[in-house]
Amino acid sequence: MIGGSAVAQAVDDPLTRPIAADYAARWLALQPPTRIYGNTYLVGFRKMNVALIDTGAGLILIDAALPQSVAAVEANIRTLGFKLRDVKFILSTEPHYDHAGGLAALARDSGATIIASAPAAKTLRQGHSDADDPQFGQLPNLPAVTGPLRVVKDGEAVRLGKVDVTAVATPGHAAGSTSWRWRSCEAGRCLNIVFASSINPVSVDGYRFSDPAHRAIVATFRQTIARVGALPCDILFTAHPDNSGGDVTFAQFERHPTPNPFIDPAACRKLSASYTSILDARLAREAKPADPQ
Repeated sequence: MIGGSAVAQAVDDPLTRPIAADYAARWLALQPPTRIYGNTYLVGFRKMNVALIDTGAGLILIDAALPQSVAAVEANIRTLGFKLRDVKFILSTEPHYDHAGGLAALARDSGATIIASAPAAKTLRQGHSDADDPQFGQLPNLPAVTGPLRVVKDGEAVRLGKVDVTAVATPGHAAGSTSWRWRSCEAGRCLNIVFASSINPVSVDGYRFSDPAHRAIVATFRQTIARVGALPCDILFTAHPDNSGGDVTFAQFERHPTPNPFIDPAACRKLSASYTSILDARLAREAKPADPQ
């Protein structure tokens, strides 16, 4: 079930078998595919963003949600009047099952090339995270990517038509996490758009970011959070929209699209400040003495 609506599967497809179906259902409430600004659309869910960019020479998709949500994403693309085969690239933000679980099926169905950082590409090929991930041990495996997969470096631009989408390395939540930025124009006004990977310091039970062995991971988190805050950013999407209030903004946009509530030049700075506080609070909790038994 996705958002209370069944997605029919004609046959058992190993690339779309549900992962953590009951838990993941909280992210997958259906959301109408919507043009947000210029050539930029959202084709995902109430609590899980998937973005689409129409370059005029083909489509770029950002993220793929879960295997069980692939049919809904594909239906959303078609509802907008696009053809699935026009998706040329699928950009990955992070190699976790909730954002990358649908990559293999979407790439197979569209013929698109997946694009990811080198650490993410390793995870996508093997279908599971490694021990350097703070959530290692609790993350379900995801369908391994066997088709075309292109590795990008930090700062490298993916070009299709006249659109450049630039990779921004944002490791921490996962070693291979990547955010993406581009410009989109409407009525002669061009804005900077950022699709940010998760920057949330979450982990398996018992993991301590304050452990001296994890000092480098904490430093990486701080660098990533600061970097996101410094990006040119007029419109912000986060992989989980509720991480930035994007779910509330979308609901506002549905009711009153003018003035566009997504336009907020301070959005990335606000996200950075919020997650600096969240990281600091996590470290402070870990520093407290354990309650006596």
